[in-house]
Amino acid sequence: MKAAVYYENGGPEVLRYEDVPDPQPGPGEVLLRVAAVGVQGGDLLHRQLAPLKSTPHVVGYQASGTVVALGEGVTSLAEGDRVVAFMQSGSHAELAVAQAGNAYRVPENLDLKLAAGIPVEFGTADDCLFEFGRLQAGETVLVQAAAGGVGLAAVQLAKAAGATVIGTASQPDKLERLAGYGLDHAINYRTEDVVTRVMELTGGRGVDVVVDPVGGRTLEGSVAALAYRGRISWVGQAGREAQPPNIGPLMFKNASINGVYFGGEMAHNPARTRPLVEGLIARVASGELTVVLDEEFPLERAGDAHRHIEGRTAFGRVLLVP
Repeated sequence: MKAAVYYENGGPEVLRYEDVPDPQPGPGEVLLRVAAVGVQGGDLLHRQLAPLKSTPHVVGYQASGTVVALGEGVTSLAEGDRVVAFMQSGSHAELAVAQAGNAYRVPENLDLKLAAGIPVEFGTADDCLFEFGRLQAGETVLVQAAAGGVGLAAVQLAKAAGATVIGTASQPDKLERLAGYGLDHAINYRTEDVVTRVMELTGGRGVDVVVDPVGGRTLEGSVAALAYRGRISWVGQAGREAQPPNIGPLMFKNASINGVYFGGEMAHNPARTRPLVEGLIARVASGELTVVLDEEFPLERAGDAHRHIEGRTAFGRVLLVP
Protein backbone atom coordinates (compact mmCIF):
# COMPACT_ATOMS: atom_id res chain seq x y z
CA MET A 1 0.00 0.00 0.00
CA LYS A 2 0.92 3.66 -0.28
CA ALA A 3 1.39 5.69 2.89
CA ALA A 4 2.76 8.99 4.15
CA VAL A 5 5.74 8.00 6.29
CA TYR A 6 8.73 9.53 8.02
CA TYR A 7 12.06 8.31 9.34
CA GLU A 8 12.91 11.12 11.74
CA ASN A 9 11.07 13.82 13.65
CA GLY A 10 10.81 17.24 12.08
CA GLY A 11 8.67 19.58 10.04
CA PRO A 12 6.23 18.67 7.25
CA GLU A 13 9.17 18.15 4.91
CA VAL A 14 10.07 14.84 6.62
CA LEU A 15 6.90 13.18 5.27
CA ARG A 16 7.43 10.90 2.27
CA TYR A 17 4.92 9.08 0.07
CA GLU A 18 6.13 5.49 -0.18
CA ASP A 19 5.15 1.87 -0.60
CA VAL A 20 5.00 -0.01 2.69
CA PRO A 21 3.74 -3.51 3.58
CA ASP A 22 -0.01 -3.86 4.03
CA PRO A 23 -0.93 -4.00 7.74
CA GLN A 24 -2.77 -7.06 9.04
CA PRO A 25 -5.43 -6.97 11.77
CA GLY A 26 -4.56 -8.80 14.97
CA PRO A 27 -7.00 -10.20 17.53
CA GLY A 28 -9.75 -7.70 18.28
CA GLU A 29 -8.76 -5.47 15.36
CA VAL A 30 -10.22 -4.52 11.99
CA LEU A 31 -8.56 -3.48 8.74
CA LEU A 32 -9.97 -0.46 6.91
CA ARG A 33 -9.63 0.66 3.34
CA VAL A 34 -9.28 4.34 4.09
CA ALA A 35 -11.71 6.79 2.50
CA ALA A 36 -10.55 9.92 4.33
CA VAL A 37 -8.12 10.95 7.05
CA GLY A 38 -9.06 13.71 9.47
CA VAL A 39 -5.69 15.32 10.19
CA GLN A 40 -5.34 16.15 13.88
CA GLY A 41 -3.20 18.59 15.80
CA GLY A 42 -1.88 15.53 17.61
CA ASP A 43 -0.65 14.14 14.28
CA LEU A 44 1.54 17.22 13.86
CA LEU A 45 2.91 17.02 17.40
CA HIS A 46 3.60 13.31 16.97
CA ARG A 47 5.52 13.97 13.76
CA GLN A 48 7.54 16.70 15.45
CA LEU A 49 8.28 15.19 18.84
CA ALA A 50 7.23 11.59 19.50
CA PRO A 51 10.08 9.04 19.69
CA LEU A 52 9.97 6.54 16.83
CA LYS A 53 9.83 2.87 17.81
CA SER A 54 10.45 1.78 14.22
CA THR A 55 10.73 3.23 10.73
CA PRO A 56 9.20 3.98 8.35
CA HIS A 57 6.52 5.34 10.67
CA VAL A 58 2.95 5.99 9.53
CA VAL A 59 1.40 8.74 11.62
CA GLY A 60 -2.29 9.47 12.19
CA TYR A 61 -5.05 9.07 14.77
CA GLN A 62 -8.30 9.01 12.81
CA ALA A 63 -9.69 7.75 9.52
CA SER A 64 -12.96 6.70 7.96
CA GLY A 65 -13.40 3.91 5.48
CA THR A 66 -14.74 0.43 4.80
CA VAL A 67 -13.91 -2.70 6.79
CA VAL A 68 -12.05 -5.14 4.53
CA ALA A 69 -10.80 -7.71 7.06
CA LEU A 70 -11.49 -8.80 10.62
CA GLY A 71 -9.03 -9.93 13.25
CA GLU A 72 -9.64 -12.96 15.42
CA GLY A 73 -12.59 -12.62 17.77
CA VAL A 74 -14.23 -9.61 16.14
CA THR A 75 -18.00 -10.04 16.00
CA SER A 76 -19.24 -6.47 16.37
CA LEU A 77 -18.40 -5.52 12.77
CA ALA A 78 -18.47 -7.18 9.37
CA GLU A 79 -16.58 -6.79 6.13
CA GLY A 80 -18.17 -4.01 4.11
CA ASP A 81 -19.23 -1.94 7.13
CA ARG A 82 -18.71 1.81 6.78
CA VAL A 83 -16.87 3.08 9.86
CA VAL A 84 -14.80 5.87 11.34
CA ALA A 85 -12.02 4.76 13.65
CA PHE A 86 -9.58 6.12 16.21
CA MET A 87 -6.12 4.56 16.26
CA GLN A 88 -2.82 5.32 17.98
CA SER A 89 -1.04 5.61 14.62
CA GLY A 90 -1.34 4.57 11.00
CA SER A 91 -4.18 6.62 9.51
CA HIS A 92 -2.07 8.36 6.82
CA ALA A 93 -2.30 5.36 4.48
CA GLU A 94 -4.47 3.48 2.02
CA LEU A 95 -5.09 0.78 4.65
CA ALA A 96 -5.21 1.18 8.42
CA VAL A 97 -5.73 -1.06 11.45
CA ALA A 98 -7.86 -0.09 14.44
CA GLN A 99 -9.24 -1.77 17.55
CA ALA A 100 -12.78 -2.91 16.79
CA GLY A 101 -13.92 -1.14 19.96
CA ASN A 102 -12.67 2.17 18.53
CA ALA A 103 -14.41 1.75 15.16
CA TYR A 104 -17.88 3.28 14.87
CA ARG A 105 -20.47 2.53 12.21
CA VAL A 106 -21.31 5.43 9.92
CA PRO A 107 -24.96 5.81 8.80
CA GLU A 108 -25.58 5.50 5.07
CA ASN A 109 -26.80 9.10 4.91
CA LEU A 110 -23.49 10.45 6.27
CA ASP A 111 -20.56 11.05 3.92
CA LEU A 112 -17.43 9.19 5.02
CA LYS A 113 -15.42 12.37 4.52
CA LEU A 114 -17.57 14.15 7.09
CA ALA A 115 -17.37 11.16 9.42
CA ALA A 116 -13.56 11.51 9.43
CA GLY A 117 -14.03 14.70 11.43
CA ILE A 118 -16.21 13.42 14.27
CA PRO A 119 -14.80 11.17 17.05
CA VAL A 120 -11.67 13.08 18.09
CA GLU A 121 -13.03 16.57 17.40
CA PHE A 122 -16.51 16.25 18.87
CA GLY A 123 -15.58 13.70 21.53
CA THR A 124 -12.77 15.94 22.77
CA ALA A 125 -14.97 19.04 22.71
CA ASP A 126 -17.78 17.25 24.56
CA ASP A 127 -15.40 16.07 27.29
CA CYS A 128 -13.84 19.54 27.58
CA LEU A 129 -17.24 21.12 28.11
CA PHE A 130 -19.19 18.56 30.09
CA GLU A 131 -17.17 15.67 31.55
CA PHE A 132 -14.34 17.88 32.80
CA GLY A 133 -15.70 21.43 32.36
CA ARG A 134 -19.07 20.58 33.98
CA LEU A 135 -20.73 23.24 31.82
CA GLN A 136 -24.33 24.10 32.72
CA ALA A 137 -27.03 25.93 30.78
CA GLY A 138 -26.79 29.66 31.37
CA GLU A 139 -23.03 29.65 31.96
CA THR A 140 -20.43 31.36 29.78
CA VAL A 141 -17.65 29.53 27.96
CA LEU A 142 -14.52 30.84 26.23
CA VAL A 143 -13.28 28.75 23.31
CA GLN A 144 -9.69 29.56 22.38
CA ALA A 145 -8.76 28.90 18.72
CA ALA A 146 -12.44 28.53 17.93
CA ALA A 147 -11.90 28.05 14.18
CA GLY A 148 -10.09 24.72 14.59
CA GLY A 149 -11.71 21.31 14.53
CA VAL A 150 -12.13 21.00 18.30
CA GLY A 151 -12.98 24.69 18.61
CA LEU A 152 -15.80 24.56 16.07
CA ALA A 153 -17.20 21.45 17.73
CA ALA A 154 -17.04 23.13 21.14
CA VAL A 155 -18.83 26.24 19.90
CA GLN A 156 -21.71 24.16 18.54
CA LEU A 157 -22.00 21.87 21.55
CA ALA A 158 -21.85 24.72 24.06
CA LYS A 159 -24.49 26.71 22.21
CA ALA A 160 -26.76 23.66 21.96
CA ALA A 161 -26.43 23.24 25.75
CA GLY A 162 -27.69 26.76 26.43
CA ALA A 163 -24.37 28.49 27.16
CA THR A 164 -23.16 31.90 26.07
CA VAL A 165 -20.17 31.31 23.80
CA ILE A 166 -17.15 33.59 23.40
CA GLY A 167 -14.52 32.55 20.87
CA THR A 168 -11.10 33.68 19.71
CA ALA A 169 -9.51 33.51 16.27
CA SER A 170 -6.83 35.37 14.35
CA GLN A 171 -8.70 36.62 11.29
CA PRO A 172 -11.87 38.70 10.86
CA ASP A 173 -13.33 36.36 8.23
CA LYS A 174 -13.00 33.39 10.58
CA LEU A 175 -14.78 35.28 13.34
CA GLU A 176 -17.59 36.24 10.98
CA ARG A 177 -18.05 32.64 9.89
CA LEU A 178 -18.07 31.40 13.49
CA ALA A 179 -21.25 33.37 14.14
CA GLY A 180 -23.04 30.94 11.85
CA TYR A 181 -22.16 28.06 14.17
CA GLY A 182 -23.42 29.62 17.39
CA LEU A 183 -20.70 32.03 18.50
CA ASP A 184 -22.18 34.90 20.54
CA HIS A 185 -19.07 37.08 20.93
CA ALA A 186 -15.94 37.12 18.78
CA ILE A 187 -12.46 38.24 19.83
CA ASN A 188 -9.57 38.75 17.40
CA TYR A 189 -6.58 37.76 19.52
CA ARG A 190 -4.17 39.54 17.16
CA THR A 191 -5.80 42.95 17.56
CA GLU A 192 -7.57 42.74 20.94
CA ASP A 193 -6.50 41.81 24.45
CA VAL A 194 -8.48 38.64 25.10
CA VAL A 195 -8.68 38.95 28.89
CA THR A 196 -9.71 42.61 28.78
CA ARG A 197 -12.40 41.86 26.21
CA VAL A 198 -13.70 38.85 28.18
CA MET A 199 -14.04 40.98 31.28
CA GLU A 200 -15.91 43.63 29.30
CA LEU A 201 -18.31 41.01 27.93
CA THR A 202 -18.93 39.42 31.33
CA GLY A 203 -19.18 42.57 33.42
CA GLY A 204 -15.85 41.84 35.09
CA ARG A 205 -16.88 38.37 36.26
CA GLY A 206 -14.97 36.17 33.81
CA VAL A 207 -16.08 32.93 32.20
CA ASP A 208 -17.19 29.69 33.82
CA VAL A 209 -15.39 27.35 31.43
CA VAL A 210 -12.44 27.71 29.04
CA VAL A 211 -11.60 25.25 26.26
CA ASP A 212 -7.91 25.80 25.45
CA PRO A 213 -6.28 23.82 22.60
CA VAL A 214 -3.31 26.20 22.43
CA GLY A 215 -1.44 26.17 25.74
CA GLY A 216 1.63 28.31 26.38
CA ARG A 217 0.94 32.01 26.89
CA THR A 218 -2.65 31.45 25.81
CA LEU A 219 -3.16 29.13 28.79
CA GLU A 220 -1.96 31.86 31.12
CA GLY A 221 -4.57 34.18 29.58
CA SER A 222 -7.20 31.49 30.01
CA VAL A 223 -6.46 31.42 33.74
CA ALA A 224 -6.81 35.21 33.92
CA ALA A 225 -10.15 35.08 32.06
CA LEU A 226 -11.74 32.63 34.53
CA ALA A 227 -14.51 33.51 36.92
CA TYR A 228 -14.32 32.47 40.57
CA ARG A 229 -14.41 28.64 40.70
CA GLY A 230 -14.09 28.48 36.92
CA ARG A 231 -12.82 25.42 35.05
CA ILE A 232 -10.24 25.14 32.28
CA SER A 233 -10.06 22.17 29.92
CA TRP A 234 -6.56 22.21 28.43
CA VAL A 235 -6.51 20.04 25.38
CA GLY A 236 -3.40 20.73 23.32
CA GLN A 237 -0.19 22.51 22.54
CA ALA A 238 -1.01 24.17 19.23
CA GLY A 239 1.10 27.12 20.38
CA ARG A 240 4.10 24.77 20.74
CA GLU A 241 5.39 26.70 23.75
CA ALA A 242 6.56 25.51 27.14
CA GLN A 243 3.75 25.78 29.67
CA PRO A 244 3.93 28.99 31.71
CA PRO A 245 4.81 28.79 35.39
CA ASN A 246 2.31 31.46 36.43
CA ILE A 247 -0.92 29.59 37.08
CA GLY A 248 -0.99 30.81 40.68
CA PRO A 249 -4.25 32.75 40.15
CA LEU A 250 -6.04 29.39 39.94
CA MET A 251 -5.52 29.00 43.68
CA PHE A 252 -6.93 32.39 44.58
CA LYS A 253 -9.97 31.82 42.36
CA ASN A 254 -10.52 28.30 43.71
CA ALA A 255 -10.46 27.39 40.04
CA SER A 256 -9.35 24.17 38.36
CA ILE A 257 -7.57 22.97 35.26
CA ASN A 258 -7.88 19.56 33.64
CA GLY A 259 -5.78 18.07 30.90
CA VAL A 260 -8.09 16.41 28.38
CA TYR A 261 -6.98 13.57 26.09
CA PHE A 262 -9.97 11.82 24.56
CA GLY A 263 -7.85 8.90 23.37
CA GLY A 264 -7.05 8.14 26.99
CA GLU A 265 -10.73 8.17 27.88
CA MET A 266 -11.46 5.80 24.98
CA ALA A 267 -8.88 3.39 26.39
CA HIS A 268 -9.81 3.66 30.08
CA ASN A 269 -13.56 4.35 29.97
CA PRO A 270 -14.97 2.79 26.78
CA ALA A 271 -18.33 2.14 28.42
CA ARG A 272 -18.75 5.91 28.64
CA THR A 273 -17.03 7.10 25.46
CA ARG A 274 -18.48 4.61 22.99
CA PRO A 275 -22.14 5.67 23.42
CA LEU A 276 -20.96 9.28 23.54
CA VAL A 277 -19.29 9.03 20.12
CA GLU A 278 -22.20 7.04 18.68
CA GLY A 279 -24.54 9.80 19.82
CA LEU A 280 -22.34 12.50 18.30
CA ILE A 281 -22.25 10.66 14.97
CA ALA A 282 -26.05 10.46 15.06
CA ARG A 283 -26.32 14.20 15.78
CA VAL A 284 -24.10 14.99 12.79
CA ALA A 285 -26.07 12.60 10.57
CA SER A 286 -29.33 14.29 11.61
CA GLY A 287 -27.97 17.76 10.83
CA GLU A 288 -28.04 18.95 14.44
CA LEU A 289 -24.24 19.30 14.44
CA THR A 290 -21.98 20.19 11.52
CA VAL A 291 -18.53 18.94 10.57
CA VAL A 292 -16.80 21.88 8.92
CA LEU A 293 -14.30 20.84 6.26
CA ASP A 294 -11.58 23.28 5.29
CA GLU A 295 -9.55 21.69 2.52
CA GLU A 296 -8.92 18.26 1.04
CA PHE A 297 -5.45 17.06 0.01
CA PRO A 298 -4.46 13.84 -1.76
CA LEU A 299 -2.49 11.49 0.48
CA GLU A 300 0.71 12.07 -1.49
CA ARG A 301 0.55 15.72 -0.37
CA ALA A 302 0.40 14.95 3.34
CA GLY A 303 3.27 17.35 3.97
CA ASP A 304 1.30 20.17 2.35
CA ALA A 305 -1.71 19.34 4.52
CA HIS A 306 0.39 19.48 7.69
CA ARG A 307 2.00 22.73 6.51
CA HIS A 308 -1.44 24.22 5.82
CA ILE A 309 -2.60 23.46 9.36
CA GLU A 310 0.58 24.85 10.89
CA GLY A 311 0.04 28.06 8.92
CA ARG A 312 -3.12 28.66 10.99
CA THR A 313 -5.23 29.63 8.01
CA ALA A 314 -7.54 26.60 8.17
CA PHE A 315 -11.18 26.92 9.19
CA GLY A 316 -12.35 23.50 10.32
CA ARG A 317 -10.92 20.08 9.58
CA VAL A 318 -8.30 19.32 6.92
CA LEU A 319 -8.62 15.96 5.15
CA LEU A 320 -6.27 13.59 3.36
CA VAL A 321 -7.79 11.33 0.71
CA PRO A 322 -5.91 8.26 -0.61
